[in-house]
Amino acid sequence: MTFDQIAVLSLILMALGLFIWDRWRYDVVAFAVLLAAVVLGLVPAATAFSGFGHPATVTVAAILVLSHTLARTGASEMLARLIERAAGSMTRHIAALAGLGAVMSSVMNNVAALGLLMPAAIRSTVKTKYHAGALLMPLSFATMLGGLITLLGTPPNIIIAGFRADALGRPFDMFDFTPVGLLVAGVGVGFLAVAAKYLIPKRRLVADTTGQHMHIDKFLSEAEVLAETDAEGLTGGELEMLATDCDVRVVCMLRDGRRFAKLSRADSLRAGDRLVLESTPDGLDRLTTAMDMKVGTMEGAKSERMIDEDMDLMEAVVRPGSRMDGRELASLRLRQRYDMDILGVSRRGHDHHGRLGQFRFLAGDVVLFYGPRDHMSDLLLRMGCLALGDRGLRFGEASQRQALRALVVFAAAVLLATFDLLPIAVALSLAAVAMVVFGLLPVREIYDGVDWPVILLIGALIPVGAAFEGTGTTGLIAHAILDSPLPASPPVVLVLLMVVTMVLSGVLNNAATAVIMAPVAVTLADRLGANPDAFLMGAAVSASCAFCTPIGHQNNALVMGPGGYAFGDYWRLGLPLQAVVLVVAVPAIMLFWPLQN
Repeated sequence: MTFDQIAVLSLILMALGLFIWDRWRYDVVAFAVLLAAVVLGLVPAATAFSGFGHPATVTVAAILVLSHTLARTGASEMLARLIERAAGSMTRHIAALAGLGAVMSSVMNNVAALGLLMPAAIRSTVKTKYHAGALLMPLSFATMLGGLITLLGTPPNIIIAGFRADALGRPFDMFDFTPVGLLVAGVGVGFLAVAAKYLIPKRRLVADTTGQHMHIDKFLSEAEVLAETDAEGLTGGELEMLATDCDVRVVCMLRDGRRFAKLSRADSLRAGDRLVLESTPDGLDRLTTAMDMKVGTMEGAKSERMIDEDMDLMEAVVRPGSRMDGRELASLRLRQRYDMDILGVSRRGHDHHGRLGQFRFLAGDVVLFYGPRDHMSDLLLRMGCLALGDRGLRFGEASQRQALRALVVFAAAVLLATFDLLPIAVALSLAAVAMVVFGLLPVREIYDGVDWPVILLIGALIPVGAAFEGTGTTGLIAHAILDSPLPASPPVVLVLLMVVTMVLSGVLNNAATAVIMAPVAVTLADRLGANPDAFLMGAAVSASCAFCTPIGHQNNALVMGPGGYAFGDYWRLGLPLQAVVLVVAVPAIMLFWPLQN
């Protein structure tokens, strides 16, 4: 191995380790790796930032803007409401939800598709006797499968298409992915509908005995005893009785910097005592109203019910990369900045044994916001959180016209790219500008739908991927695959390539996996004298199959909190689904993209 090969391989392995460690966000890691590659001479300084102008990066940014527009105009949410009619058997419910998710994610960003459907999925469980966890993991997986159907469905497809243009002179077209992707997505959705109820842990299938359909209804909150209120002087026995009546559990009491597991029955509450409470929003409302306590960062005691014509409660999930991710509650200063409060937090049922202000948020946490109803939507947008309640959208005649206009603009861009009238990046960028010109997207919201960490990740890793290929390191990996004990025939090597890519996608961002594995796919095809398109298609399919862990894809992280899943729950359904994908995708690729030129 040459020095350059050792250096670039070391950088990739270091990035992989940092991605798994998750101490720093993946875009920071990717940008640091790019700078290190420049310092080591692996990437020329003159082209260090060329990835940010690459068509793949521009295309991903444009599709994110368009997805945001489709969401805000209601074009996609009108479809999402259809699933509420399918709340019959669990199999039929999952099939309708997953099928709709796959269709929507084939033409829009899969994170956006999940964001639209997840609140509707949760609401639809009101009609059933099962837990939201029975639906959310299949929905997450289905939106990833739907991304396989078209070029626009997922960043790996866009990256693979861009790499094909650089390596072979022409990118994949809009619907080149459709024959294989449609088969894989169709069979995958059918598998999810039938098998999910047997493979998802039982505790996530059935509603609990209290009639609650989601464990996210149990929040951890903090309430303070104020002087000269009904709470001051309340004995431990009285507190226990009142909390039981309100269906609230007192997790612990904080007094003078010390933590007490419980208040003794003879002891009394004092001004300044803080109670850490586990409850539903309604239970918290009843208890703190009865005791006239200060909740969260509220100013003064709470002497009236939380929900009225001006104030509201909203449950939301922390998205990966949001402003809250990795920060403590106290540092957000929501009361000072937005006149809002966080009254409770939930992390898959785990208790927080310290001050709520010191709670450090992670992606997938569920948060109970409280504040003026008119400010709620703006706050969630600024914080990067996804509302889990009904957003109350009403589709009158004007809204329907906006939705139809957005769909027409989007369809026009797809047609321009499909018939090679314009490159895909240019067509989608024109559509994004048209959304603003036609008043479908306010200027102030142009960048709200863009997932900037993903854009930074792609832009930083494209030059590193070029160095990975230019130093001949891809040849070393290809040689290692070809030297496996299995026969070095094109079908076997294709399977090995897809398995390796699936493993990487479980710990890497799927876009990063595509950047790394695309050149390996072409090198393998060249060594075997096979059709490179078949191997690129295999890499594209498998890069999007990050089903086995919650860290491989943002969608898995998003449903982790609301679904109440543990880290180890994903592989139970994800690993069999990956096997199904391999069984379907390999013959489909060989049929539509013959292995021999």
